[in-house]
Amino acid sequence: MKIGIVSDLHANAAGLAAALARMGPVDELLCVGDLVEESRFSNEVVTLLRDRGARCVLGNHDIQFLAGWHRRGGQATGADPELVQWLSEQPLRIDLEVAGRVLVMTHASPCEPYTQYVYPHSPELQRLAEVEADYVVIGHTHTRMAREVGSLLAVNPGSAGLAQDPANGKQLSYAVLDAATGHVTFDDYRVGS
Repeated sequence: MKIGIVSDLHANAAGLAAALARMGPVDELLCVGDLVEESRFSNEVVTLLRDRGARCVLGNHDIQFLAGWHRRGGQATGADPELVQWLSEQPLRIDLEVAGRVLVMTHASPCEPYTQYVYPHSPELQRLAEVEADYVVIGHTHTRMAREVGSLLAVNPGSAGLAQDPANGKQLSYAVLDAATGHVTFDDYRVGS
């Protein structure tokens, strides 16, 4: 089972569209949050993910956007209220069974207090061993990662919207996970260059 994984889109529809085109057909599409910016909504990003049947979790920027949307009485320039509603219905965590394995997806850490940045070499990474899963999929850092932690594999696809990872030359990226074997493939790319 091939699982396409994107994260940290930050309202970059061109970056997401390029990732989806490059990854080709997958059995499941996951989005690890930050579909929008806290101050900018993207009808295109949300439509692409909704129409592809992606499973999405909310990221910190999504949560901040939605809080502001409600404070402003549902006002945001150009935001389609139906798409905002769809975004607001996405959970903070998803637990899936894929290819007979358990996958847990959260935007930041699945460990309390749930907002930590988990980098490939940070001490926070070792805490993921507490999670009862075969795969933990996270985002938030914009940094690609596939690391074994205890008996699980931690995967971060990097960012398909706001490149910040020095390890890949600050290019956009996504990942494809083979859920049966645990093999992860990253693809680094630029849009408009």
